[in-house]
Amino acid sequence: MNKRGNLIAYTIAALMVIIHIIPFYILINMSFKSSQDTSSKWLFPTSIYLENFTNAWKAAQLDRAILNNSIITFSVVVLVVFIGAFASYPLARYQTKWNNFVYTLSVACLIVPALTILVPLYKLIVDMNGINSYWAVILTQVTFSLPITIFLFTGFIHSVPRELDEAGLIDGCSRFGVFFKIILPLLRTITATVVILIGVQVWNDYQFSVFFLQKKDMMTIPVALSGFISQFQSNVNWVAAGCLIGMLPLTIVYLILQKYFVKGVVDGAIKG
Repeated sequence: MNKRGNLIAYTIAALMVIIHIIPFYILINMSFKSSQDTSSKWLFPTSIYLENFTNAWKAAQLDRAILNNSIITFSVVVLVVFIGAFASYPLARYQTKWNNFVYTLSVACLIVPALTILVPLYKLIVDMNGINSYWAVILTQVTFSLPITIFLFTGFIHSVPRELDEAGLIDGCSRFGVFFKIILPLLRTITATVVILIGVQVWNDYQFSVFFLQKKDMMTIPVALSGFISQFQSNVNWVAAGCLIGMLPLTIVYLILQKYFVKGVVDGAIKG
């Protein structure tokens, strides 16, 4: 029975890997093919065509787009982690009716699709002169990222023993001191999770950026690359090359921080 269960698990894992690898394989194929190459997308190009990368870099101004992505993503992640952790502490520690209402309202916002309020949100940003500005996109992303962040942080803080708070108060710490000196360092595991989830979500965002960042020098990577496909043109090879360039910064950051993420998970498991 165990062998059969293991076989099923391995089969499911293999299928998941294949499903994720196939689009990436096609992406690589298309990025190295010339637009004149009409061979199947499943066949690797017979000759490597690198001009797709230089053309995509220049036409989409990817240097500026990567900078815009970096500014927005970094700002959103920092604000979401700080505000989310700070708000989740009293929600987890003080089970009052008002706190329960705030927590329930925050979690309920998860079921509201952003597209349902995009039109009034756009009108509000226009009235506030926020079009083509970083702050409009950053505040919007923070607002829509906080519900899941509060949900994750609150659930994690619930598992932290209250005795740690009491020990800190006995030693002379204020509530703020308890949070910053005792609770916050214990949140590194869930913080790593939030950084990954929110960082990838904001980096790949299209729906807010396409409405709020309309100037060429303010566009993010997804918006800049979308200009290659329109009613009058379809340069898929440039888009594929641009996608590979756009995913490179996130890949590098993940490889650099991977050991810290793993260490946080291991420490959390040991303490748990």
